Amino acid sequence: MRSEELGETLLPKRLALPIFASDPLSSVAYATQEILLVLTVGGTAFLYLTPWVAAGVVALMAVVVMSYRQVVHAYPSGGGSYEVVSTNLGPNSGLVVAASLLVDYVMTVAVSVASGVDNIISALPSLADYRVLMAVAFVVLLAAMNLRGVRESGKAFAAPTYLFIGGIMLMVITGLVKIALGHGPVAASASYGIIPVDGKDNLAGLALLMLGLRAFASGCTALTGVEAISNGVPAFRTPKSRNAATTMSVMGITAVVMFVGITALALTSKVHITQDACQLTGFPGDCHTAPQQTVIAQLAAAIFGGDHSFLFYFIQAVTALVLILAANTAFNGFPLLASILAQHRYLPRQMHTRGDRLAFSNGIIALAVVAGGLLWLYGADVTSLIHLYILGVFTSFTLSQIGMVRHWNRTLATETDPRVRAGAHRSRVINGFGAVTTALVLVIVLITKFTQGAWLAVVAAIVLWVMMRGIRRHYDAVSDELAVDDPKADAVRPSKVHGVVLVSKLHKPTLRALGYAEAFRPDTLEAVTVSVEKESTDDLRAKWAEYDVRVPLKVLDSPYREITKPVVAYVRSVRRTSPRDAVAVFIPEYVVGHWWEHLLHNQSALWLKSRLLFTPGVMVISVPWQLSSAPRADHPARRAPGSVRRGEPTGRVEHTSTKV
Repeated sequence: MRSEELGETLLPKRLALPIFASDPLSSVAYATQEILLVLTVGGTAFLYLTPWVAAGVVALMAVVVMSYRQVVHAYPSGGGSYEVVSTNLGPNSGLVVAASLLVDYVMTVAVSVASGVDNIISALPSLADYRVLMAVAFVVLLAAMNLRGVRESGKAFAAPTYLFIGGIMLMVITGLVKIALGHGPVAASASYGIIPVDGKDNLAGLALLMLGLRAFASGCTALTGVEAISNGVPAFRTPKSRNAATTMSVMGITAVVMFVGITALALTSKVHITQDACQLTGFPGDCHTAPQQTVIAQLAAAIFGGDHSFLFYFIQAVTALVLILAANTAFNGFPLLASILAQHRYLPRQMHTRGDRLAFSNGIIALAVVAGGLLWLYGADVTSLIHLYILGVFTSFTLSQIGMVRHWNRTLATETDPRVRAGAHRSRVINGFGAVTTALVLVIVLITKFTQGAWLAVVAAIVLWVMMRGIRRHYDAVSDELAVDDPKADAVRPSKVHGVVLVSKLHKPTLRALGYAEAFRPDTLEAVTVSVEKESTDDLRAKWAEYDVRVPLKVLDSPYREITKPVVAYVRSVRRTSPRDAVAVFIPEYVVGHWWEHLLHNQSALWLKSRLLFTPGVMVISVPWQLSSAPRADHPARRAPGSVRRGEPTGRVEHTSTKV
C-alpha cells in the first residue's frame, strides 16, 4: 500500500472495538476463574468473599474507563498514558510508563494465548501434550495477520469477538432464566470437595485480608488492555476523540455485564476449581496429569446440557478464539507505542518504520518473538504467567491519572470560560479519584504478587527503562557530533585523493575496478596486492607487464601470511603522510545468487572493509562483478517478501536544487 493510502486504513467503531478492546472483553473468560483459584486455597469456606471481590473489580473498571475517556479527549494524538505522563510529569516518568506498558503488552499476548489454549484443551483434553506448540503457533499466526495491516486484521478479528460477546450473553441469560424458574444449573465440579492448603482452612484477621486482596489483584486482570484505546486514537475515523471515547464506554459496559454474569453463575452453580487438581476430592482421573475444565467450560456444560452439546462446543470455540485474538490488542498497542518511542529516540528508529501494508512491522515481529519465547519458557501455563501480569497496567494507570490532574490544574490556571472551567473541574475530580484508586490497587498488586513472580516484570521494566535512556543518550550524542557548525569548513574538499585498487589476481573484476577507479580521476592511483605466496605474486607481476596495465602495481610483503593487516597499515601510512588528503580504496567484489555462495567468496573483502571503515579519511568503494548465478536471484519468483506488492516505479521525479 502506498503511503498516501494511510487514511483508507482508519477504523469505524464497529472494527475498532474488536481491535482495541478484545483484551478487556475476553479477560472476563479468566478473571472470575483467577478469583476462585485464590479463594479456594482455604477450601470452600472463603468463597463468600467472591461477590465482594467482584464488586471491587467492577467499581475499579468504571473508574478507569471514566478516567481514560478524559485522556482520549485531552490527548488525541495517540500517546495515551505515555504522552500524558511525559507532558505533565516529565520524560523520566513517561519512560517508566512506557517500559511498564511494553512489558505488559508482551504479557497480554502470552496470557491471552495460553488461556485460549486452555479452553481448547478443556473441550479436547487429548491436545494437552501439544500445549506449547499450539500457543507458539497461534502467536506466529497473529503476527502474520497483523503484518497484513490494521484494517485487514480488524476484519478478521471482528466476527470472533462479536460471536464471543453473543455466546457469553446467551449463556448468562439462559443461566439466569433457569435460576428464576427454579432449575438453576449445577456444575459437574459442585460435587468435588476441596482440601485446604496446609494452614489455610482457618484464616482470620490480617491473613484473611491478604487472601481477599490477593483475589482482588488476580481479578483485576479484567482491566488489562483498557489503555489500548487511548494509544490507538489516531487509528479511528474522525471525529477521533469522540469515537474513541464512545468505543471505550461500550467496551466497559459490555465487559462489566459479562464479568458480573459469569461470576454470579459460577457461584450459583457451585463451580469448584483449584490451582492444584489434587486439592479436589472426587476428581476423576489422575490429578497430576488430567486438566481441569475452565470456569467457562463448566458453566457452558451445566447450562447447555453437558459437555457434548453443540452450544458447549460453540462457547468453547469462540472463547478460545477470542482469547487468542485478544492478543491482537497488544499487537496493535505495542507497535504504536514503540513507534512513538522510536520517534522520540528512545527505541531504534526501525520501530518507527511502516511496512508494505502500512503496519509497524518491526514492532509486530519483536512482540511475537518475545511473547513466543515466554510461552515456551513457562510451558504456556496461565497460572505461572498471570503473576507477571497487570503490574505494568496499574503503573501506567496511576501515573497517567496523576498527570491528568496536573493537566487540568494547568488548564484551570489559564482558562476563563465558565463552561470550560466547569468541565475541567469535573474531569479533575474523576482523574484524581482514579489516581488514588489505581495507586491503592498498584500497592495491593505489588505486595500480593511480588514474591510469586511479579518481581520479574519489575526487573524487566527497569532494564527496559535503562536501555531506553541509553538509546536516547546515544542518539543525542550522534546528533550533536554530526551537527553542522560551519558549513564552509565542514564541506572543505581534501587536498588530494589517493586511489588504491586492491588486487588478488588479474582477471575481469580487477580490470573493471581499475577502469572504475580511473574514471574517478584521483590525483594518484595505484594497485596494491599482498604477497602471501611468492609464486602467485610473480605470476601477477608477469601478467601485469604482459597486459601492459597503466596503473602501477605495489606489492606488500606479508611474512605471516596476513592480508588485512598489511593493507590497513599501508592505507594508514598514506594518511599519516598527508593528513589533509583522502584515500579512496576500491575493492572488487563478486555478486552471487545463492546464499551458500556467500560462504565461498568475498570473505577477505568483508574483513578489509570492516577494518578500513574505522579509519578516518578513508573511503571504501565496492566494485561489483555479477557472477552468472546473480541475475537469477532477481527473478520475480525469488524476490524478497513484499517486493511484488510494491509495484513498478511510477517514473515521477521530484526535482530539488541544492547549493553548498
